[in-house]
Amino acid sequence: MSNKLSSGPARTPIGVFVLDDHEIVRGGIRGLLEAEPDIRVIGEAGTAAAALASIPALYPDVAVLDVRLPDGDGVSVCREVRSRTPEIACLMLTGFSDDEALLNSIMAGAAGYVLKQVRGSDLVAAVRAAASGQPLLPPRAASELMARLRDRARRDPMAGLSRRERMVLELIGEGLTNRQIGERLVVSEKTVKNYVNTMFGKLGLAQRTQAAAYAAHAFGRFPVQMEPEPDAHRPQAWNRTSRALGRTAQAGRTGGTSPLIPA
Repeated sequence: MSNKLSSGPARTPIGVFVLDDHEIVRGGIRGLLEAEPDIRVIGEAGTAAAALASIPALYPDVAVLDVRLPDGDGVSVCREVRSRTPEIACLMLTGFSDDEALLNSIMAGAAGYVLKQVRGSDLVAAVRAAASGQPLLPPRAASELMARLRDRARRDPMAGLSRRERMVLELIGEGLTNRQIGERLVVSEKTVKNYVNTMFGKLGLAQRTQAAAYAAHAFGRFPVQMEPEPDAHRPQAWNRTSRALGRTAQAGRTGGTSPLIPA
């Protein structure tokens, strides 16, 4: 286990964890980083689930995370890692330039975002910078990015949602539980919970029933009666919620308003 610093020069060796679903890519990154005397790769994984099981135990200084994964995405892994162990810096690695992925990475707490096409020396420099707590975005670029994000949120709260978060919101509107959504999207229930929590924060929602009503309004669908999550055992309250959703949908069809749907 390596020592953690919030800022200033990183202590050596810098412990790095690599997450990428391509074994050859992982091997290339490992060889590149371990050629440096002050960096040591202490673990690797090819799936989001494996990474979330290993990173907290190995406790690296930096986690290099591929954005696209077969069972989820690196942004969700970053969000989970940062919520559990904020001392671990996450460096997003992707083969394509995507403003939405960049925004989502920053919102998830990533230290930086690096394209796979960069030179090896640039990736090494990014790992060292992340380990020492240095920002990897120029201040002006970061300010512009946050201003654009706030502007998008003011104009259309849905614009701030990632593609996966929109899918989860739509499936909540169909009445699916987190477990059912996970089965539909082929991701873990825990990953779905992460999507739900982030989506609630972006949309200013506090309850699942609000999300169902919001989805009905946003996607123009009548919300079916939802099944409660496994830890909810209040059928009478749930029946009242279902009736409230019915009134919400009716209000939408007649031009009325509902307290569950933001104006």
